[in-house]
Parts: sequence; structure tokens; C-alpha cells
Amino acid sequence: MSLYPANNNEVISVAEKLRYKPNVTVACIIHAPTEDKYLLVEEWIDGEQRFNQPAGHLEANESLIQACKREVFEETGLTLEPQGLVGIYQFSASDALAFVRFTFFVQVDALLPPQPQDADINAAHWLSFEQIEAKTQQLRSPLVLDCLKDYRHQQQQGQTYSLELLNSQRLTGCQR
Repeated sequence: MSLYPANNNEVISVAEKLRYKPNVTVACIIHAPTEDKYLLVEEWIDGEQRFNQPAGHLEANESLIQACKREVFEETGLTLEPQGLVGIYQFSASDALAFVRFTFFVQVDALLPPQPQDADINAAHWLSFEQIEAKTQQLRSPLVLDCLKDYRHQQQQGQTYSLELLNSQRLTGCQR
């Protein structure tokens, strides 16, 4: 395998240079079925208002479920336990930026009052599916609506994916 200098102090292999390394993220659909509303967070990105499910990056030595719980708390102030997995999604934002997104769901009995802890989150809003669809151009990515449609379809079919699909037993330092 040929090596070439990346800079004056470093040598990397061609295989390392070309290795695909998507960002691993988690998101959570928070649904209040009695009101049929979903909790989305509002943030400003590059001067534009965007809406997303509570979501963020997986951190070192953190299970996917821990990441989901942390992101939900940081972005909504709510302490919730994911109840199932909606799906695993691959998304290319550009040629250089890709994501693998694990989307979870939790159902709550009432419209809980959100109190975002993260300064990057302006607010959190309970919205109907129709209100979210109307904001398609303001969604952080197409995955926001894709995941929501999948969740709604799964609920109509009485189908859910168990959190037991995710195994973090061999994760160093993980506090499941």
C-alpha cells in the first residue's frame, strides 16, 4: 500500500484517506398521542430558522440510548426513556458530509412543557403532523419528515422495533 505525506509531520495510507466516516447521530420523536402532537426544537442555523426532532451526535463511550436521553434532555429539558427504535437512516448532506441517524420514539401522556437547556435551541414546540409538513422547507433535513412518516406508519400497523436490537455490552465505560 502506498503512503504519501499529508503534511510535513504526518503520513497516511491511501486506504485511510479514502475511508468513509459518516457522523453517527441520534434523534427522538416525542409524541403525545392524546393530542396527536409532536415536539420539535427550533434552532437558527446560518441565519435560518430550522426545526428538528431533538437530535445530536453520539459521544465517545456513550450508548445510542444514552445519547438519545442526553439529547432529549439538553434540547427539551425533559427526562424521558426511549420506548423503541423507528429506524436507522443514512443521509448525505453533501459529498463531504454524511450521517447515520438512529431515530427513537417516546410517547407521553400530555403536552409536557419543554425547557431547552442547550443555548443553541431557541424554543421547542408541540406541532401537529400537518403543521410539520407545512414547514418542510424549514426542516433541518429531509430525515425529520421521513422518520416521522415511518413512525406514523409503524404506529398504524401496530409495529415497533425493540431497543433490544441495540447492544452496547462491549462498549468501554458505558453505563447503560
